[in-house]
Amino acid sequence: MLWRAVVICLLTALPLRAEQVVAGLSQTRVSITTNFAGSEILIFGAVKRDAPLPADTSLNVVVTVAGPLAPVTVRRKGKRFGIWINTDAVEIDAAPSFYAVATTAPLTEVLSDTEDLRHKVSIPRAIRAIGAAEQSPEAARFTEALIRIRQEKGLYQVLPGAVELSEQTLFRTSIALPANLTEGDYTTRIFLTRAGAVVDAYETHIGVRKVGLERWIYSLAHEQPLIYGILSLVLAIAAGWGASAVFRLMRG
Repeated sequence: MLWRAVVICLLTALPLRAEQVVAGLSQTRVSITTNFAGSEILIFGAVKRDAPLPADTSLNVVVTVAGPLAPVTVRRKGKRFGIWINTDAVEIDAAPSFYAVATTAPLTEVLSDTEDLRHKVSIPRAIRAIGAAEQSPEAARFTEALIRIRQEKGLYQVLPGAVELSEQTLFRTSIALPANLTEGDYTTRIFLTRAGAVVDAYETHIGVRKVGLERWIYSLAHEQPLIYGILSLVLAIAAGWGASAVFRLMRG
């Protein structure tokens, strides 16, 4: 297969280490168009060694893909006098717009809590909510709500067993990117672990950009908001007039 041939070429080009990640992506750029319905990234690689394969512990692989970080306000609704209104809110410092973590086995089995804290691999650790505790004694519940909502939208993914590892050397996995992606650079990290400890890591990036009409509309809205507003108003008036004309013809 093509990905195996690419991995072999990479293996012969790198300096030796005890165990080192050699990896590649099926694509390093994703284009968002008007009919964009999502994409899938194939992540593959191998482990390069300059020593015999350790026999005491098994190798595991963890792959993460993280979208751009941005602050998020999480609000809680409550019923007051028969009306649902926002009753509380917490500002989370930074949360990835997209986050997926794929592993060869459940994350708690392949990565220790100390290493998770150090590398911020799990979804809760990837979210920065340092100041949230000062805003509400239930700040953790707001973070959990954010994770749950984004999981339902396919923006946060936990994929235990999704990484295929062959003979503790070749690995591959695929990450599904949903249609509702945020534009920006997506960081891909690959960790090799033994007995819960990270023995090597690799990092690369995927560029997600709007192109064509999507790019033009996005740029116009952010760089020329007045023109964008006028065009939106003209289009709305034209659409209303067109609908009215059609209705008159149907009645006539």
